[in-house]
Amino acid sequence: MSQPALIWLIAGSVLCLIEAVIPNAFVTFLMGISAIVVAAIALIVPIWGLQVFLWLLLSTVLLVVSRRWFHPRARHRIIGDAQEGETITAITPGKEGRVLYEGNSWRAECEDESIVISPQEKVYVVRRRGNTLIVLPDVSKL
Repeated sequence: MSQPALIWLIAGSVLCLIEAVIPNAFVTFLMGISAIVVAAIALIVPIWGLQVFLWLLLSTVLLVVSRRWFHPRARHRIIGDAQEGETITAITPGKEGRVLYEGNSWRAECEDESIVISPQEKVYVVRRRGNTLIVLPDVSKL
């Protein structure tokens, strides 16, 4: 076995082992797999710069493909009982604003796109879409 192939094989094994010890969202494992594949290619292609390029390219492709296969699409998260929040900024029709919810500032949109919600107004969080809360104003104020 050639020295570059051995180096790639050791590097790939170490990266895979690191992923087993310190989980890093599958990234180091895929980089390790890429290095092991490049170790096999290094037996045929002795050019170090090309090996590094192939490793970077293969790692990138594997990461992109794995994100599409293994990560679920963003889902709408329904919040059980409507919970209260307070607007920090105005929420205008079709635009986002900010809401203070559970002690944190969140992006928010109004469920009804025809309503304007003023700042410092009580709102109810009806669901969540990613990091954006979908809210409705307190009906007693309307």
